[in-house]
Amino acid sequence: MTILDKYIKHINNRRGMRITKMLLFANVVCLSSGFAQENIASDTDFPLMEGPNMGQKPPGMVAEPFAPGIISKEGWELEGVFAPGMKEFYFTRDLGEYTSYNPDNFHPTVIGFRQENNVWKKFIEFKRRGEITFSPDGQRMHMAKGYKDRVGDDWSERKSLGPMFDREDWGIMRLSASAKGTYVFDDYKSKDAIRISTIKDGKRQEPTRMGPVVNSGKKTAHPFIAPDESYLIWDSEREGGYGDSDLYISFRQKDDSWGPAINMGDKVNSAQWDAYATVTPDGKYLLFNRKVGGGNTDIYWVDAQIIETLRPQ
Repeated sequence: MTILDKYIKHINNRRGMRITKMLLFANVVCLSSGFAQENIASDTDFPLMEGPNMGQKPPGMVAEPFAPGIISKEGWELEGVFAPGMKEFYFTRDLGEYTSYNPDNFHPTVIGFRQENNVWKKFIEFKRRGEITFSPDGQRMHMAKGYKDRVGDDWSERKSLGPMFDREDWGIMRLSASAKGTYVFDDYKSKDAIRISTIKDGKRQEPTRMGPVVNSGKKTAHPFIAPDESYLIWDSEREGGYGDSDLYISFRQKDDSWGPAINMGDKVNSAQWDAYATVTPDGKYLLFNRKVGGGNTDIYWVDAQIIETLRPQ
């Protein structure tokens, strides 16, 4: 073998080693990618759910976990809400690590389900930018200072409610809308205030701070106004409560004022943090959140007839 032949053989051997290494690296990347996709799929994999209410047996007059082991699991699940028509359900789950309180590890994500042919299927997932509520006609998804409009079977991009609400000095977490277009919303940047904005002569009115019936105690937040404006539910920590934040309700009076704040009682509230109440669009159930220990927060529900037992006669 000549010196030239030896040199060519040496070059080919080195090329072969490089190609082999490249193929091995590519295989490792593919395997890693496959495992990552598998893990992502398992994180968002839900069992078969059929029938009304995400396939769940309706609750009684004492609050209980909603979809235990499916929606309410170990971890951080918040803001369960059905869209008008009861064919879509949305909730928020932290896909990061809530207990670290590190913005880089906190990833609150809205997960949406839709009922098709009696079966509930996940159909959307997006980053939460404000708590989800719906206009009573189901055409608008409110998200704090923003909203999305219904576009066919999908939703538009998030839009701003404009300078009246999209203010740097206001910390809106939840905005709830009535059928008349009244907005009620919280503000954690203003000592936990709740404000209201009505429509008069077709024009949106400047928001005003609600009175002491609502704005008393600590951690006052997350209002829900009934579509017909007959009552308002919110959470607050007050003297005489059951522990941490409790759910309170106020009924609209004949003179249009708001009646006294009524603690919703031990069938709803607990010694833990109870908050984020919403009534399903069919008026049958009250959903809310309860902190059940450590970093575990679950969605609870109860028969909405509990509201009628509290309504003054």
